[in-house]
Amino acid sequence: MTASELLPDLLERCTFDPPATPVVCAVSGGADSLALLALAARSELRVTAVHVDHGLRVGSAAEADVVRAAAERFEAAFEAVSVSVADGSDLEGRARSARLEALAGVAQGRPVLTGHTADDQAETLLINLIRGTGPTGIGGMRPGSTKPILGLRRSETHALCAELGFVPVTDPTNDDPRFIRNRVRHEVLPLLHNIAKRDVVPLFARTADHTRSALDELAAQAAALDAADTAALRAVSPELAAIAVREWLRTAAGHPPSTAELERVMAVVHHEVEATELSGGRRLARTKGRLRIEGAANGP
Repeated sequence: MTASELLPDLLERCTFDPPATPVVCAVSGGADSLALLALAARSELRVTAVHVDHGLRVGSAAEADVVRAAAERFEAAFEAVSVSVADGSDLEGRARSARLEALAGVAQGRPVLTGHTADDQAETLLINLIRGTGPTGIGGMRPGSTKPILGLRRSETHALCAELGFVPVTDPTNDDPRFIRNRVRHEVLPLLHNIAKRDVVPLFARTADHTRSALDELAAQAAALDAADTAALRAVSPELAAIAVREWLRTAAGHPPSTAELERVMAVVHHEVEATELSGGRRLARTKGRLRIEGAANGP
């Protein structure tokens, strides 16, 4: 199959915004992100390709040239950003945070598109399980306009790059066993393929889809609850009450509560204690059956 045949076939399974929508594509130079750039351009979006150099490898800055050339080929705008991330503990997490911050700075409100694939979805679900996730983590990444190629396989992005004549950047850190995702990718998933005697990636993707559908239904029910009314919360199932409270706390704090934090809050809801400390120096208290967040800008 040629590139002219492959592009339309892959686009049918993508979730891009309408043509002419201004977007930022995070492009590292790897096969997934180069395929994202090509598909976004073919969708007639107004694309700005952004390469973020973390400065963690000798010569990494030169990888921006690969992205620049690809952007020029597809008549997309291009920007290169450098960030400083020191080696050390939680390198993966700190590098991701720095990258997201840099992309947001360039985007200026435009949606930032990433090249996550179905293979990434399977890895994410497994990593979340290893970390003891709840239903939200089993739901994995949500498909949509900012993750438009989540329905594609990694093998397909590589095939597209080959047809387009791209030579993707090879990042040696993708083989570094210090990072849990690499061990899941190179050790856990191949073992599961072997045990199941089939490709398990579509199975995990389907599990994530089913879980998100169930969570969406629960979220719709939770949205109808007054999350500050302990009587209303105690009148529904613990799972539904926890979803309502979790979303309320997420809105107030800008990030979801930890499992331990949510458990402490639910103890207040069930009148086991009158108050509890929250992250960020905040405190949740109960008065006459109503919850309030002290020290937060958006509490009720």
